[in-house]
Amino acid sequence: MQPLQSHPLRRALIDEAHARPHAAIATPSRITSLSLVFDRNGASAQFDALCQLAAALGLPAPEAGCAFYCAEHDGLQVRWLLHTEFARYTFIEAGPSADPFEMPALARIPDDWLGSLPGSLLTALHAAVLAGQDDEAPAAEIARRWFAGNELIGAEIGEGQALAYTDLKLHPDPRLAEGFSRYLVINRGMGPNQTGRMLQRLFEVETYRMLALLALPIAKRQIGELDTLGTALRGITGEMAGEGGRSDGALLGELTRLAMQVETLVAESQYRFTAARAYYQLVERRITELRESRLPGLQPFREFMERRLAPAMATCDTVAQRQDRLTGRLQRATLLLRTRVEVQHEEQNRALLASMDRRAGLQLRLQETVEGLSVGVLTYYLVGLLGYLLKAAKAAGLHLNVELATGVAIPVVAVGVWWGVERLRRSLAGHG
Repeated sequence: MQPLQSHPLRRALIDEAHARPHAAIATPSRITSLSLVFDRNGASAQFDALCQLAAALGLPAPEAGCAFYCAEHDGLQVRWLLHTEFARYTFIEAGPSADPFEMPALARIPDDWLGSLPGSLLTALHAAVLAGQDDEAPAAEIARRWFAGNELIGAEIGEGQALAYTDLKLHPDPRLAEGFSRYLVINRGMGPNQTGRMLQRLFEVETYRMLALLALPIAKRQIGELDTLGTALRGITGEMAGEGGRSDGALLGELTRLAMQVETLVAESQYRFTAARAYYQLVERRITELRESRLPGLQPFREFMERRLAPAMATCDTVAQRQDRLTGRLQRATLLLRTRVEVQHEEQNRALLASMDRRAGLQLRLQETVEGLSVGVLTYYLVGLLGYLLKAAKAAGLHLNVELATGVAIPVVAVGVWWGVERLRRSLAGHG
């Protein structure tokens, strides 16, 4: 008997905290990280590729629907993480090597599987973890030996427990025409778990940086388009002020077309801009978790990101703000033009009602005239009928002066007809 009842999501929420554990990386080791961006329906293809790799390397098959996979065989550790829009493969091989970047962990992976990977490769990183020495080489020597003499970005990480170097440039590799980026970590005193955490943070900094920068080309392209739309809107507002000759209907149609174009730009960029901001925050968080300290003569990771990535994010934010401002201007211009059109319609309706009132007055006077004529016509016919009746009575023997009686009856009949018509008109007006 269990007196307590758990929330249905309690187990899943607890497991979520351990869903993507870091790797334990020995020193020395060689690590390769690949991040592939896929479309909305590409997650299943990424899982199928993982299953093919596991079968090719003799690893246990991954569980259906999993978002994390880790297995090891013959000294090669394979890790796979599935995110919302990208999948990351990490290959780890422990042990010394004369040149860790010439024989990376990726060399253990079949070339035919690499050639069939679905999605678009966004980041490709080789990393080497070497043991620290009392006579550690200076940065210039490390740059010459491992990074083709390029300017280095680096810092002490883990509160001085290791050194991390990179140049964030692409170096030749036979498996990828554009080359791989390189990271070198010199371990002074980190254990395998801390080394794994630090390498994961370094990889995530580069991966999230690249994902954030996916929004930059969109922002640069839309800057010109927003300039064009803003110029068109200024022209329309100028015509609304009386500087042009187009009708209000034509101007309203042009405003509607501009609003549709702006909404199209927003739909194209909204997700990417929002994602870029979220990825940028992750980059900053991962750099903080590195706990870096400056090395003499080198840019640390935070300084490099602030100088290179922050302006790109500011550009994306500026474009998003311009979209909002242009949308607001279009809404205000449309509202003003609609108000003016409504006022014009009200004036037209007022003129139409006045015209209808005049017509109603004319119809009333015409109706009164017709009523007067109808009284005369009815009187004429009734008096004629009365004359025939009096002639018939005289022929029957009554002593009557037909002409006199007919003449006397005319005003009486006229008054009676008028009274009847007036009473009928008032009765109809009351029912109306």
